[in-house]
Amino acid sequence: MKNKEQIEITGDNHFSKSIKTPLRADAFDKTDDEKIANIQHHFSKIMEELGLDLKDDSLSGTPYRVAKMYVKELFYGLNPANKPKLSVFDNKYGYKKMLVEQYINIDSACEHHFLPIVGHAHVAYIPKDKVIGLSKINRLVDYYARRPQVQERLVLQILNDLQEVLGTKDVIISVTAKHLCVSSRGIKDQSSFTTTLEYGGSFENEANRNEFLKIIAQEKI
Repeated sequence: MKNKEQIEITGDNHFSKSIKTPLRADAFDKTDDEKIANIQHHFSKIMEELGLDLKDDSLSGTPYRVAKMYVKELFYGLNPANKPKLSVFDNKYGYKKMLVEQYINIDSACEHHFLPIVGHAHVAYIPKDKVIGLSKINRLVDYYARRPQVQERLVLQILNDLQEVLGTKDVIISVTAKHLCVSSRGIKDQSSFTTTLEYGGSFENEANRNEFLKIIAQEKI
C-alpha cells in the first residue's frame, strides 16, 4: 500500500507501466445496469460524507446520474464491446500522399484524479494498400479517450490500432489538451496545456514530420 506522499508523486508524474489500460480480469463480468446500481450506491455515500442532503430534490438523483455517466458516457471506452468497427477499403485511387484528419475532439478524464482532459487530436497516415473512412478515425480517437486516461498512453493506443488496421507504420498522432487536474487543483495553472506526439514509419523522417506539423499549425476552418 502506497503512503500519501507516494500517491501524490504518482499522480503528478503520469507513471504508467503499459500502453494498455490497466483492467482487472473480471472487469466485464457485471452488466452495465449492475455497475450503475453499485456506483450509484457508493457515490451516494461519498455525497453523504461531504455533508450533502440527498433528500433535496436537486441532489436526490445525482448518484444515479453520475453512475450512468461513468458507465454509459464518460468511460464507455473501457469496454472492448464498444470499440468501433474500423472498416478499411482498397486504395483504388493509388493515393500515396499524406492524409490528415484535424481537430478531432478529445473529451477524456485523468486517471489520477478523474477530472476532465479536454482538447483535440490530429491524425495523419500515408496509405499503402488500404484506406480508412474518415469518421472511423474520429470514432477510434473518441473510444480511447472515453476512459480514465494518461495522455501519453492515449496517443500510443490510437497509433498502434491505426498502424495495425491500415497495415502500415506510416501514422502520426498529435494530441493537445487541457488537464483540469492542473488548472483546477494543485498549482491551478489556468493557461497551460499539454501536447503529445507519436509516430512511426516514414514519419521518422524529419521532412515528413515537419510537413504534418506545418499542416496542423494552420488555423481551424
